Amino acid sequence: MSKSVLVIGLGRFGKYITRKFNELGDEVMAIDIDEEKVHDIMPYVVNAKIANCSREETLRSLGVGNFDLCFVCIGKNFQSSLEITCLLKDLGAKKVISKASDEFHAKFLKRNGADEVVFPEKYSAEKSATKYSSNHIIDYIEISDKVAIYEIPVVPSWVDKSIIELDIRKKHRINILAVKNNGRVRSLPDADYVFNVNDQMIVMGESDDVEKLLNKIK
Repeated sequence: MSKSVLVIGLGRFGKYITRKFNELGDEVMAIDIDEEKVHDIMPYVVNAKIANCSREETLRSLGVGNFDLCFVCIGKNFQSSLEITCLLKDLGAKKVISKASDEFHAKFLKRNGADEVVFPEKYSAEKSATKYSSNHIIDYIEISDKVAIYEIPVVPSWVDKSIIELDIRKKHRINILAVKNNGRVRSLPDADYVFNVNDQMIVMGESDDVEKLLNKIK
């Protein structure tokens, strides 16, 4: 079921998230004070407006309570981001997600109505650092401070052995979510699955436990 989404601020993050929601089949309304940015995003939205959302009358005219999600994607003007976040909740927005540049900003955004706060730059930096710190991490998604999903090559000593034979969950404290080989993906492989030398594994576990696996690949 598609969602109705309001995106306020069409900087890089606002633009990318708008296009992704459109790709996922959701209905997006986008707003920015910059006419050129609004014009560029038109192919990806059901509606777009040039407006200053720091003004209560502007937000009130949008009927913000009718949107499933409201994203505040203003990055450079924290005062405006804070004011808009607060106004959205006062006007009955169901869920407000605001962009923050650091923990200090996040604290104030949450105090003033943000249901969730996102750190796109921080997430991108941490993901890149984790991925490139090892020669064997193909991709990485953080779930919490301790748990993440990694895409890594198969451990050489696991080749020609099955998941149940290796007793992976008990001995290594990780879960095998999928196995990729030559573009084909086998999700949640059965316990009798036998690893191939060209396999790539998508595993979930605590970072310390996955690090132990990476040491076996080196």
